[in-house]
Amino acid sequence: MKKKIVIAIDGPAGSGKSTIARLVAKKLKILYIDSGAIYRAYTLQYLREEINLEEQETLVEFLERTTVNLESGKNGALIFVNRENVTKEIRSLEVTANVSLISENKNIREVVTKKLRSEAEHNSLVMDGRDIGTVVFPDAALKIFLTASIEERARRRKDDLKSAGVETDLEKIKNDIQRRDKHDSERYLSPLQKPDDAILLDTTNLAIDECVDFIIEKTLEKSV
Repeated sequence: MKKKIVIAIDGPAGSGKSTIARLVAKKLKILYIDSGAIYRAYTLQYLREEINLEEQETLVEFLERTTVNLESGKNGALIFVNRENVTKEIRSLEVTANVSLISENKNIREVVTKKLRSEAEHNSLVMDGRDIGTVVFPDAALKIFLTASIEERARRRKDDLKSAGVETDLEKIKNDIQRRDKHDSERYLSPLQKPDDAILLDTTNLAIDECVDFIIEKTLEKSV
């Protein structure tokens, strides 16, 4: 694309934002960044070092010595912590269970937000998360807020886990998603909410390609 543009895609867990954002970026041949992966990287290192987040001095030292970088790979961005490729490790169940603790920390959020914004200084990009259009890039050229029914989101999560060799009860997944929705929308720092100027896209009954094509169409309208 000739004109530099930022596409912000937000939405709850299971709404399809990561899959859709990745494909939009691939078709437009621009950078894709999963903001959640950055928080997962810090979470992984936090678990390794077992630091106390409540000790301010310890936290500051942790942030100073922990370097998280993104690099382009064949199948998307690669995540590095202190030069170690941790792209697979950040998807572990242990990291997933603890990432909220890290993403809600004010100091860490400030560091991550600054890092995310720096990526847009020289690149057109698609970024997905929960506060991209409200906090990270409030002036993004295009903001999309994805949603889907609880049932559909739970089904997608179950399919993802099954593909990874994990069998889980659908009702349990549904309850977990409902708890996470409540937590994300009510948290003090950067709660999950639709930006006033975002386009709402319900993906419940839409194919992935339909969602991708819709966003690309809106992007091209903005880039003219």
